[in-house]
Amino acid sequence: MENKRKDKPYTGARLNALSIGCALLILFLVSVTICAAWLILRMNQSGFLVTLKAEWPKLILITLIETVIFWTGIIMVYTTSVQLGIKLRIIGIICGWMPVIHIIVLLMIIDKAAKEASFEKRKLRVNKKRAGEQLCKTKYPILMVHGVFFRDFKYFNYWGRVPAELEKNGATVYYGNHQSAASVANSAEELAERIRQIVEESGCGKLNIIAHSKGGLDIKTAVSQLGLSDLVASITTVNTPHLGCEFAEYLLSKAPEGLKEKVAAAYNSALRKVGDPNPDFIAAVTDLTASRCREIWDETDSFDFKGSGIYTRSIGSCMKKAGSGAFPLNMSYHLVGWFDGANDGLVGEKSFRWGEDYTFLKNKKKRGISHGDMIDLNRENIPGFDIREFYVQLVADLKNRGL
Repeated sequence: MENKRKDKPYTGARLNALSIGCALLILFLVSVTICAAWLILRMNQSGFLVTLKAEWPKLILITLIETVIFWTGIIMVYTTSVQLGIKLRIIGIICGWMPVIHIIVLLMIIDKAAKEASFEKRKLRVNKKRAGEQLCKTKYPILMVHGVFFRDFKYFNYWGRVPAELEKNGATVYYGNHQSAASVANSAEELAERIRQIVEESGCGKLNIIAHSKGGLDIKTAVSQLGLSDLVASITTVNTPHLGCEFAEYLLSKAPEGLKEKVAAAYNSALRKVGDPNPDFIAAVTDLTASRCREIWDETDSFDFKGSGIYTRSIGSCMKKAGSGAFPLNMSYHLVGWFDGANDGLVGEKSFRWGEDYTFLKNKKKRGISHGDMIDLNRENIPGFDIREFYVQLVADLKNRGL
């Protein structure tokens, strides 16, 4: 039974390499500055040609040494850092030949990489210190359910670095493995089959379910409509549009039929190539509209989750500005805000609340927390919000509840 989804892990060796790379780049800047000052002083004393004639062996040696230091450092940083991202790497390559600007960009790269190394080493120390506590070793395993338009790929984890962090702290993690785009009803059937498979093959008895976005609607439907109450211990929905998206309804109603058909055909064709046997773009989007989600609410929430012994809770978050989210959330933020108010780039705050307990996350920093941030989509260390530690404490709470 496949339950592993690979994502590049942080290790002591990789972080040491990142730290060494940063140190070499700092050494490069300091030594180049000292050498430049020495050369300028010599030229002032003896003139350019005299200095060049007298010092050329030293200059060649210095150039070779500085070249080795720089390229060793930059290669180590580029190959071990996650936080630099593609954008800053490209800027570094383009600006590397521009006087003065290249120094500024190099300082930005060093700062970003050094902060990453420090932050990740601190996390490794924390996990090592609390390893014996097994904070996330819940009575029942965790099933993580993805949202719409993504799949549980083997070598790219939908949930970013979160599952690995949970496993470091004792959790057993499984994945929904359902299609990326289908109606809520069809996704629910796939998840019901998956849950029965896991319970039967592992003998775990029940599962704690954490579902993101549309996955929350899918799992509510699966449990309430398909007889899974004895197999589920808890349901946590994360940024799920329980009351739907007004902006999605508007777009779907206004878009020309021809355009919708072309987009749907392109998407469905692409997803068949990566594993979806029968993707249905239109059905998935329709089930995210406000009117349809109200129907789903009526269908699912007449079911007594608490009375069936299932603990339920919901999580939501919001961006503070368009720049808080990566593309396309930075483009959709204002549009969603027009229809749904405070939002995470896709879902409005008023749509998140469901279940016995509700947590709304507001980052104290200017950054905000987007729909993608809640699944660590960009593997970004967000100032003021540690997404991995948030999930560790979330699952630790399930353990404390005896689940």
